[in-house]
Amino acid sequence: MSSRRRRCKRQLIKFTQHIARLISGTLKSDNEDEELESTTERYQPENLEQLQSQTHFSRQELQLLYRGFKNECPSGVVNEDTFKNIYALFFPMGDSAKYAYFLFNAFDKDQNGSLSFEELVCDLSVLLRGTTQEKLNWAFNLYDIDKDGHITKEEMFDILKSIYDLMGKSIHPRLKEEKMDINQDGVVTIDEFIDSCQKDENIMQSLKIFDNAV
Repeated sequence: MSSRRRRCKRQLIKFTQHIARLISGTLKSDNEDEELESTTERYQPENLEQLQSQTHFSRQELQLLYRGFKNECPSGVVNEDTFKNIYALFFPMGDSAKYAYFLFNAFDKDQNGSLSFEELVCDLSVLLRGTTQEKLNWAFNLYDIDKDGHITKEEMFDILKSIYDLMGKSIHPRLKEEKMDINQDGVVTIDEFIDSCQKDENIMQSLKIFDNAV
């Protein structure tokens, strides 16, 4: 692996850790028990039980996350410009704007132009603690830019090109769309995507990049 790719991976991990801190300050604290007690009284999302069932976070972790999110984002949302500005801080070696846009688009489940606590915490749960299946589903959603349930050659090129821009590379990426498009109908379905990824050792290893990040 090149030094540039290693550096990019380190920055991705740092960015994910920063997002965790953005909505929590930290998942751990020297005075965690005391903080949890006060958090239970003062900070609690309305759909706490639902979030607990939808994520890999405990009730106490969700309460801490919510408290930090409200402290950092009193408006209750993170807009696209804020997200892009944060992302740019971690990737000064290249142009991060396009990839940050695609990443924001993947996080923004209701496509309303802003990220809620629920959207952030659900995606953070998948990236940090999700199963292989959950992570592959999330990756498919990232590549499926228009959210029509298929990945086109153009969408795959756009994502890969944005990654190259992010890393500061000025060459065109090589597409793997042909390999993933098993039935050769011009688009990649989620089943084709997952099947192809599971057969690629490099992709499967990359899914572990955020393990133990927080």
